Amino acid sequence: MAHTTLVSAEETAAHLNDPQWIICDCRHDLANHSAGYRAYRSGHIPGARFLHLDADLSGPKTGLTGRHPLPHPATFCLRVGALGIANDTQVVTYDDTGGAYAARLWWMLRWVGHTRVAVLDGGWQAWTRAGLPVTVEQPVAAPTNFDGRLQPMAVDSAQLLTNLQNPTALVLDARSSDRFRGEHEPLDPVAGHIPGAVNRFFKLNLDANGRFKAPGVLKQEFSAVLDGHGPEAIVHQCGSGVTACHNLLAMEIAGLHGSRLYPGSWSEWVSDRRRPVATGNA
Repeated sequence: MAHTTLVSAEETAAHLNDPQWIICDCRHDLANHSAGYRAYRSGHIPGARFLHLDADLSGPKTGLTGRHPLPHPATFCLRVGALGIANDTQVVTYDDTGGAYAARLWWMLRWVGHTRVAVLDGGWQAWTRAGLPVTVEQPVAAPTNFDGRLQPMAVDSAQLLTNLQNPTALVLDARSSDRFRGEHEPLDPVAGHIPGAVNRFFKLNLDANGRFKAPGVLKQEFSAVLDGHGPEAIVHQCGSGVTACHNLLAMEIAGLHGSRLYPGSWSEWVSDRRRPVATGNA
C-alpha cells in the first residue's frame, strides 16, 4: 500500500530494512541554519538521508524570488535520484517541528510527479517517544534514475495579481495571525498580507501531541475558512513557501484535493513594492 499523506512511526519502523522505503530527515531552524544537520549527526532514524532546506529544498535567491525559491525541477530530480529515490520508492519525510519542513519535501516530490511520499506523523518526537531505534551512522546512498514529471501545482505572482482584478482563487495564508494582520514581521521587510487573503495558521493543523488532527476535524475547520470555495480554487502561501505546504498537506488529509502553492509567498510578493499590501483582518 502506498502512503501519500501521513505514515505512523510504527509503520515506518516495520520497513527500516525495506529497500523500497527511503526516509528523509528535514530538520531545520530558521534562526540557526546549521542546527538541523547538527541534530541529524547527533542521532537520526536508521537509514535516513538528510536534506537541508536551503541547500536541497531551495534554489538560488535573486532578491526577487523570496527567501526559499524552488530549485529548477531538473536540479531537484537529480538530487532525488542521488538519494537513491526511484519512481517506485516509498518516501517518508520527517522533522522535529510538527511537519513544518517535512511537508515542503512532501510537496516538492509531488510537484515532480512522485506521489508515494508521506510525512511521519508526530515526527522525530513520535519516533523517540515510541522507543524506536536511533543511529548516528550516515547511510551510503545508491544513486538511481528519477524520472520527474512536473505537475501544475504552483502559481506565480503574475497570476495572483490577475486574481486581484478578477478573483477566481482564494489565497490562504499559513503565517501566524499577528504576521497576517501586519502587527509583527520578524523576517520580511514589509508587514501585512496579500489583499483578499484569509488566514489559517499552520500549527492549527496539529493536536496537543504534535500529530495531525483527524481528517474529519481538519475538513470541518478548513471548510469554515474556505467559505464555499472548492479546494481547486485555493492557493496556499506563507512567508517563503515552506509552512504553506503544511496547510496543503492538511487539506489533502481532509480529502480536500487539488489546492495549489504560491512558492514565492510573502517574501517574494513584497520584493516588488508596487504590489499591493493589506493589513488587519480584511
